Amino acid sequence: MSRPASKPSAPELLRKSRIAEGHPFPLGATWDGLGVNFALFSAHASKVELCLFDAKGETEIERIELPEYTDEIWHGYLPDAHPGQIYGYRVHGPYEPDAGHRFNPNKLLIDPYAKQLIGKLKWSKSLFGYTIGHKDADRSFDERDSAAYVPKSKVIDPAFTWGERPPVRVPWDSTVIYEAHLRGLSMRHPSVAEHLRGSFAGLMNPELLQHIRSLGVSSIELLPIHAFVNDQHLLDSGMNNYWGYNSIAFFAPHPAYLASGHIAEFKEMVAHLHDAGLELILDVVYNHTAEGNELGPTLSMRGIDNVSYYRLQADNKRYYINDSGTGNTLDLSHPCVLQMVTDSLRYWASEMRVDGFRFDLATILGRYADGYDERHSFLVACRQDPVLSKVKLIAEPWDCGPGGYQVGNFAPGWAEWNDKFRDNARAFWRGDEGQVAELASRLTASGDLFNQRGRRPFASVNFITAHDGFTLRDVVSYDHKHNEANGEDNRDGSDNNYSWNHGVEGPSDDPEIRALRLRQMRNLMATLLFAQGTPMLVAGDEFSRTQQGNNNVYCQDNELGWVDWQLDDEGQELLEFTRRLISLRRAYPIMRRNRFLVGHYNEELGVKDVTWLSPCGNEMTDEQWQDSHARCLGMLMDGRAQPTGIRRSGADATLLLVLNAHHDMVNFRLPEVAQGSAWSCLVDTNRPQLRALERFAFGDDFAVTGRSLLLFELQREADA
Repeated sequence: MSRPASKPSAPELLRKSRIAEGHPFPLGATWDGLGVNFALFSAHASKVELCLFDAKGETEIERIELPEYTDEIWHGYLPDAHPGQIYGYRVHGPYEPDAGHRFNPNKLLIDPYAKQLIGKLKWSKSLFGYTIGHKDADRSFDERDSAAYVPKSKVIDPAFTWGERPPVRVPWDSTVIYEAHLRGLSMRHPSVAEHLRGSFAGLMNPELLQHIRSLGVSSIELLPIHAFVNDQHLLDSGMNNYWGYNSIAFFAPHPAYLASGHIAEFKEMVAHLHDAGLELILDVVYNHTAEGNELGPTLSMRGIDNVSYYRLQADNKRYYINDSGTGNTLDLSHPCVLQMVTDSLRYWASEMRVDGFRFDLATILGRYADGYDERHSFLVACRQDPVLSKVKLIAEPWDCGPGGYQVGNFAPGWAEWNDKFRDNARAFWRGDEGQVAELASRLTASGDLFNQRGRRPFASVNFITAHDGFTLRDVVSYDHKHNEANGEDNRDGSDNNYSWNHGVEGPSDDPEIRALRLRQMRNLMATLLFAQGTPMLVAGDEFSRTQQGNNNVYCQDNELGWVDWQLDDEGQELLEFTRRLISLRRAYPIMRRNRFLVGHYNEELGVKDVTWLSPCGNEMTDEQWQDSHARCLGMLMDGRAQPTGIRRSGADATLLLVLNAHHDMVNFRLPEVAQGSAWSCLVDTNRPQLRALERFAFGDDFAVTGRSLLLFELQREADA
């Protein structure tokens, strides 16, 4: 069906602004001190109208046709406009869903380059470009005005006085990531003022920042803070899109996160984080938007130029390709869409001083029509860009499309979430058979996946838990997910959790079960922090936070999804233990080498960088590697094999890591090492309070408690 766009009746004009041709660059609304330049990409529009609103964004006071069209950019300059001006667009063009065109000037549209949004999306049938319930479905055409229901764009003044402090620039080998939800982090924190909770200002709280600093992490990774939409079905159920993976504006922070209502609040938060020596990494969602599939609302890009912004099915452009699993997929192979995303990244990295990005469903960002390609224009653009090539780039290397699982296949310069580390570590400590050989790979930064093309161990971002899944406490407390509160009959969330309740599903008063669960949490945390690669832990795991078995709290903007800062004795104990693990990782560079441990013999030095030991203290044999019942392993890291030039404190330390997932005690014979005199025990997860060094002689059989981990340091002969 083809239908020309109807022209809505113009509102009563309260003023008439002067309009000049302006410039096609930069895109968006740009204040230059004298006026505002407006520029919007649309390759297939026939006309673009700029709609100006009153200060509250409630009344449309003027509608101005942008006078110029240059290189597919519609533009105009308003000398009468200033920061604070509220605006939106109405875009005219063909309404031909079967050809991919969905222009409807009755729908007010958000500027994709808007730096700030005001107002909330109010769900209404008028938001949809078609008439809901019509016999022609999305081929029908709706003439109702959506302006009263859609958030408006706002012109900003970007001025902000940054201090003299230089960038934090944490080296990859010193990076420990702390994944957190901005709102969830402060909503229950007792020292954060109630009116600041859940906002950027809330994260500036000195006590909250002190906790994060004292933990020893280097970088905070925030779940999405770009402006996003709450799905109607969630609101109807009394919930909302808590996680925020439903972006609608890639340059604007989510309005509800600005306690002050001013953009400067975000910059002030960044300044406070940097002053605390912490990096800020943003979880960004460029793979799809909140406009959904062909039955979704017309809020921004769909009405601006649907066929350019989105990947549509080749045989019928009425329908969207859905590699994101959310209804649509942005087409980053289109040069102007690619420009929008890279412009967004540069804006956050330069203007907002963000230190890195974690890309949700990043495989989509490297997809052409025939599949994933590491030489995709977006991935190449990030690598060569003078701004983006200097910040941390982390991929979630999978999506829902064909061949979407790409762990280890991103280009050099990228780090990647490594879910194989999560699954293997959990399975090993659960006591599953046949895990030892793979565990050795995961402890050495998954060299089987990443040790190629000069990539470094940091490329493997290791994690035991993430926002998506069980918390650390729930991993050891539940065999099954318990997502009933989400209202989906427990069908949502993963069933493949590699978890174990240790005898009782959920909370238990049994002291033996509680003690074993706590030791298993220490085992998992120590495995994460003593492994090669880049560790990431989730806010609250350091003190045993629970979500009551819910492994998908995407819609739980309440106490279930928020961090509970009321620590019991077990939580306090785990917190102190986690701090100590991170301090040890920092103290011993051999735990965070910049080269992969490969186990090759260095004839010049007469050492191996890593040697794998069986409980008898000898090097593992092929037969032992293949033994599916093996559950105890020793990892000997020889400090003498450090790369040339390392002279830092602790750099030449030789460490022995022993992991025993047997339920019974195992006698592990401590090996003899040249130039050493004895072994000192630094960590025993069965004795978390251990502080004083205990020395053990070569050849001693150390009684390793069932389901426990130990770390030893070699004492040099000169220290004897």
